Amino acid sequence: MPLFEYVCLNCGAEFERLVLKSSEEVRGFCPACNSPNLEEKVSSFASVSKGGSSLGGASDCTPAGG
Repeated sequence: MPLFEYVCLNCGAEFERLVLKSSEEVRGFCPACNSPNLEEKVSSFASVSKGGSSLGGASDCTPAGG
C-alpha cells in the first residue's frame, strides 16, 4: 500500500494519502481547503534493523566473505 505525500499549492497544507487499491485515484483534494491544486512531495522512508547500533541509524552491515 503506497503512501503519497502532497503539499497544497493553494494554502500550503502538507498531508499524506494511503492508497488502498490500485484502482483508487491517487490525487485528490486538500483536506484543509478542498483545492485540487496539489504537488506531490518526494517521499522518504525509514527502516528498522534488528540488533543494537550506536551509529545513529547508519547500517552496520559489512560485506561477507572478505
